[in-house]
Amino acid sequence: MTQSNYTKEDILRIAKEENVRFIRLQFTDLLGTIKNVEIPLSQLEKALDNKMMFDGSSIEGYVRIEESDMYLYPDLATWVIFPWVAEDRVARLICDIYLPDGRPFPGDPRGILKRALKEAEDMGYTAMNVGPEPEFFLFKTDEKGNPTTELNDQGGYFDLAPTDLGENCRREIVLTLEEMGFEIEASHHEVAPGQHEIDFKYADAIKAADQIQTFKLVVKTIARQHGLHATFMPKPLFGVNGSGMHCHQSLFQGSTNSFFDDSDKLGLSETARHYMAGVLKHARAFAAITNPTVNSYKRLVPGYEAPCYVAWSASNRSPMIRIPASRGLSTRVEVRNPDPAANPYLALAVMLKAGLDGIQNKTVLPAPVDRNIYVMTEEEREDQGIPSLPADLREALIELLSDEVICDALGEHALSHFVELKEIEWDMYRTQIHAWERDQYMTLY
Repeated sequence: MTQSNYTKEDILRIAKEENVRFIRLQFTDLLGTIKNVEIPLSQLEKALDNKMMFDGSSIEGYVRIEESDMYLYPDLATWVIFPWVAEDRVARLICDIYLPDGRPFPGDPRGILKRALKEAEDMGYTAMNVGPEPEFFLFKTDEKGNPTTELNDQGGYFDLAPTDLGENCRREIVLTLEEMGFEIEASHHEVAPGQHEIDFKYADAIKAADQIQTFKLVVKTIARQHGLHATFMPKPLFGVNGSGMHCHQSLFQGSTNSFFDDSDKLGLSETARHYMAGVLKHARAFAAITNPTVNSYKRLVPGYEAPCYVAWSASNRSPMIRIPASRGLSTRVEVRNPDPAANPYLALAVMLKAGLDGIQNKTVLPAPVDRNIYVMTEEEREDQGIPSLPADLREALIELLSDEVICDALGEHALSHFVELKEIEWDMYRTQIHAWERDQYMTLY
């Protein structure tokens, strides 16, 4: 039986046969953090009947106390038993959030992505396929189990043991993911010391976002078992590459890839070109979602392979969008600015909505930039019409609020709560005194 066709009866039977004692009903808050309500096996049937309630007022970005009752609707296709718990086994189901009157909760990130996909479906696109590439760092922990800033290796891109001391941990992560139904395509050490990447096969957008959340949980759990701390923080260390989450994406109509056109020099259809044009047009606005933390903008600087400029190329890795070499069913666009701190449901929703806007309005794609943008002067970039991504979270929030298309993708509830939370984050950062300032100014003045 595949992971996509479980029935309620299947799940009840498997839970009993596999000695599952607890089930985690998982969902994601507005900031992308996995939350769960854990129930004993005796409550599973009630949960499968969509009768499990929780207090939404305690979840970041959800609702106020006076409107707190919400229901968890499990997606049966997401049933999986955690392989790392041998006794009193634990399973999970990813849930959609509903209001007591039976309407989907408008601030549910998974529901927001579903709304964007419905818009794509109304335009004739039956699927958005996504291949995410989330990167992470492994740090040593201290005697109390807290993370240190000491990396567990000094490896580089595609290095092997003994330089890559994270290899055993990474291998166990891969085996665990495969046991949970992932199809792993590659795993390797990344450019920076202590940095790793595990690539899994593309999937439809909802499943891809679910997989990103599951991936983060597995990576952190297995790393802890190895005495390590895994972090998806975009830029944990100065002077080395940060962690990205490149998102390969394409739209399908049935079994036909709408991004492929054999008669085009690059193999790209008009649909693909309009989609890319839409993504580029709205990139500065959706950066607040795809790069949602103060720290995200420490990664988006020249010199560390992260894109800082809003441009595209079929052959160059410095622009924001790259076209991988594969063609036919594999024709896709790789959007390279997102980072793994992003809420994957929201990130995919805003990129899709931007691309659909480009298709609807037949937005003209600018010429590709095949030069290394990092070595261009500011005047050269201006002459070629190449904007920069926002320089910091505050600028990104201003851009977000000025873009009707991206605001509409989020909806009023999620937008207002997200911006409020992020303005608090920015203000805390802006008013804090940082170690760099003390090092720089304490003795100078």
